[in-house]
Amino acid sequence: MTAEASFPARTRPDQNPWAHIPSELAEHIQPHLQPLAEEMIAEIQSQVREYSRGDGPYATMLRTIVERALQHFVDRIASSGGPPDSEFFQTIGRGEAGEGRSLDPLQSAMRIGGLVAWRRLSENAYDLDTRVIAALGEAVFLHQNEIAKSAAEGYHQARAAVAGEMQRRRRRLLDLMLTDPSAGPEAIADLAAAAHWQVPRTVAAVALDIRHQDTRPPAFPPDVLSDLSRTQPSLIIPDPDGPGRAQLVDRALADCSGVIGPTVPVTEAARSMQLARQILQLVQRGVIEAHGVVRCVDHMSTLILFQDETLLSSLAELRLAPLAHLRNSQQDRLAETLLAWLQSGRNANEVAMRLHVHPQTVRYRLRQLEELFGDQLLDPDLRFELEIVLRARRLQQGSSSPSGAGSGEGHRAVSGEVITFRRY
Repeated sequence: MTAEASFPARTRPDQNPWAHIPSELAEHIQPHLQPLAEEMIAEIQSQVREYSRGDGPYATMLRTIVERALQHFVDRIASSGGPPDSEFFQTIGRGEAGEGRSLDPLQSAMRIGGLVAWRRLSENAYDLDTRVIAALGEAVFLHQNEIAKSAAEGYHQARAAVAGEMQRRRRRLLDLMLTDPSAGPEAIADLAAAAHWQVPRTVAAVALDIRHQDTRPPAFPPDVLSDLSRTQPSLIIPDPDGPGRAQLVDRALADCSGVIGPTVPVTEAARSMQLARQILQLVQRGVIEAHGVVRCVDHMSTLILFQDETLLSSLAELRLAPLAHLRNSQQDRLAETLLAWLQSGRNANEVAMRLHVHPQTVRYRLRQLEELFGDQLLDPDLRFELEIVLRARRLQQGSSSPSGAGSGEGHRAVSGEVITFRRY
């Protein structure tokens, strides 16, 4: 491009470079756009691997971008500025995101194209005023920066939209898997494919308690299905027994309370969640002590004990009736001794070690128990029932509410009902 005349620089109070470029310069640049476009395309293809092929979608898109960018640049000179072609280049960015490609090749192509354009313009602008040349150079790189910014905006908008849609699909998948009765494997597989979630062989459900979570929500590995917005925040962990998975889960749940249900087939995730929530209720009541992540498999016997607390209370009333007339402190000492005796194979010395008391004290208490319970202690079935209610009693005492302290009773709310356990 050769300008046949020098154009006086126009000055405006703003520092917009377009204001200092003569609009007539557009007429001199226009005939040279096609050769310039070809040179820019060739340079980009030689330096950016993704555009190195002379055909295909990348090459077609490259030509469209280069020609559109050059024409819009000339149009902006003719109009002494004007807004950048934001919508077009946002669309280009969204297209890159939609195809799953990185934005790096496009941004590299734009930088290379800008350098080539400025090189050719500066070589042929020797008879222009220096202030015009400076403004022209600034306009070239401002134009390149604006279209690169627009492409990036479109790209990130599309990525955010895709991520949001994937998250919604994964939440629907989690809902489907936690439905009772459970969904069939075909329905799970179809929604999993739409959510880009690989269906594992086994899963474990996690019931979370984040009521007192003051920090930001915990971050989980990308293959974990999560929904913290539910009334009962929930997770589904794929392949929970795989190598390193236990440590990974422990780290993810380090800052919140959670109970991991048993490992089950994918179609039984709802059952795993049901058991996890039941254990979580016992944790919240203090029946089960929580030290880090709680796993259902470590507390199944406790869960069995508390499946029907009304029945458990009735059994305790029946089997511990011999203690009912004693003072609370006597009840506690004898119940503790009897449980230790049953658990230690009825060995008085081991009971003494467990309770940290003198063996003679244990023998004295055992004689009291023999007088109170009589032949019941000789019956294996009755001893089994005694151990059940004594284990439950010990757990209940650890979770007694302040309202029951000193009253001889501990009150527990279960499924909206208040169940009363008498102390014996």
